Amino acid sequence: MGKAKSTMSIGALSKESGVGIETIRYYERIGLLTPVGRKISGYRVFNNDSFKTLRFLKHAQELGFSLAEIKDLLKLRANKESRCEDVQARASKHLQDVEGKIKNLESIQAVLSKLIRKCRSKKTSDSCPILDCFEVKG
Repeated sequence: MGKAKSTMSIGALSKESGVGIETIRYYERIGLLTPVGRKISGYRVFNNDSFKTLRFLKHAQELGFSLAEIKDLLKLRANKESRCEDVQARASKHLQDVEGKIKNLESIQAVLSKLIRKCRSKKTSDSCPILDCFEVKG
């Protein structure tokens, strides 16, 4: 990503940030991003803070934070009286969620590995243990 200009159109912001125009409009609709103004023509005007916010959004999403969680983090970031421990609490909660998902994925991995091992023979699909497992679960 390059360095954003002091003011820019939505197209320039999209190009600089790597975030699509429709995504930027969506972020605006849900209150994650606000243009600094509009031109007489009605076009949105953004600035370096807009670019920084988009970069923040992208990085938080890469770590698996939801848009609602990111909105909360942005509020903490904007409030100079917020404390780092408030952010830490949210990050700790998110880490717990991630750890839970990892455990769930490990369980799925174990079941799939077991089913795949059972399916190594040249059985026909009507006696496939994987397909049978899907029919039994309900």
